[in-house]
Amino acid sequence: MGEQRRRAGIASRGSSQLSSDLLSLGSFVFLGLPDGMLGTAWPSMRATFGAPVGDLGLILLISTIGSVLITAIVGPLIRRLGVPALLAVAGLLAALGYAGFAAAPGLWLVLGVSVLLGISAGGMDAGLNTAVALTGRQRLLNLLHGAYGVGTAIGPLVVTAAILTGSWRPAYLVQVVLDLVMAALWLRQRRRDRALAAAAGDPAPAAGTVAPSPQPSDGWSRRRYTGVVIAGMGVFFVYTGLEVGAGQWEASFCRGHLHLSAGATGLAVFGYWGALTAVRIGLALRPVRSQAVVRWGSGIGVLACAVIWWQPGAALTVAAFAVLGGALAGVFPALISLTPVRLGEQRARNVISWQVGSAAAGGAGVSAIIGLLIGASGLAVLGPAITVLALILVAAELTLDRLAPLSTPRSPK
Repeated sequence: MGEQRRRAGIASRGSSQLSSDLLSLGSFVFLGLPDGMLGTAWPSMRATFGAPVGDLGLILLISTIGSVLITAIVGPLIRRLGVPALLAVAGLLAALGYAGFAAAPGLWLVLGVSVLLGISAGGMDAGLNTAVALTGRQRLLNLLHGAYGVGTAIGPLVVTAAILTGSWRPAYLVQVVLDLVMAALWLRQRRRDRALAAAAGDPAPAAGTVAPSPQPSDGWSRRRYTGVVIAGMGVFFVYTGLEVGAGQWEASFCRGHLHLSAGATGLAVFGYWGALTAVRIGLALRPVRSQAVVRWGSGIGVLACAVIWWQPGAALTVAAFAVLGGALAGVFPALISLTPVRLGEQRARNVISWQVGSAAAGGAGVSAIIGLLIGASGLAVLGPAITVLALILVAAELTLDRLAPLSTPRSPK
């Protein structure tokens, strides 16, 4: 009888883990969906509101305020609330924010609710990245970001379909429904985890926690440790600025500079996010050493950006965007997985959330700066801007490797 109970408990925990993994992947699809939608929707949104093209950067800049604020305290929130509760709240905030997008009579409401969307995205992104990275499950980490790519790839198609039927607003109503469903499922997962913990006699579910482990950075001076943390945050800032800046401004670039139709532009943006998604899923199925992914991805990214700057023709320029998406695909999850290797798992608990916050700041801040440059110089400035970013990314990664060389890289799992 005792053996049967033990087996039933193991089966229940395994089922709960599988449910949590699937829900995590679904959450990242829903996280990526609006990121893929916004850049494609913006030409129509700004026409509705009579806004200048550069105001897309303002939306991203305001949303990053919420992201940075929440990621500064994600570590303590995970320890206090657990991952499921944190993500349920994130889903509810996202639903409220996108309801504001769908109903907005003017740009002022879109800007007003963007801070809620930043809090939601920052909590979800940092919470799941921290919880998964500390388990060392690199395959799941790549799948997680592949799921984000699925959302960003579908997003342009959802918006394009809505625009072709008359308005961009229904696309955001779809997002509201999805976020409410996600919040409900995470609350259900929280109740299930608590019930399993109570049945096993555990004092509380240990969501997102790991056993203590030796710290590779224990022998470092405080100055070196601070330098490594700052350098790492700088890499995430520049990387995400490049990824988001290229993805968000591609639609405006294709329509306003390459003079593509709305349908062709939607397919072009789908190509960027679709390539990013396909490569991330491929890396989950056939893992590659994280350091190699970072080096090769950033190097190929420089070449793709240079082609976009060169503009040898509309077709080749659009293809270069797709190559850029594929090259950058594995860099973010690889950088996340390397953080516990560089610093040790205990210190990485807080540092990963700071890195995600820096990434959010880079995505919004750099996109806003690109918007200002476009407003001052025209859409042609996108090519040189992202080429410079790609070169800065390579330099920042080399600096981080010099400060914290990887002598024992983690094997993919």
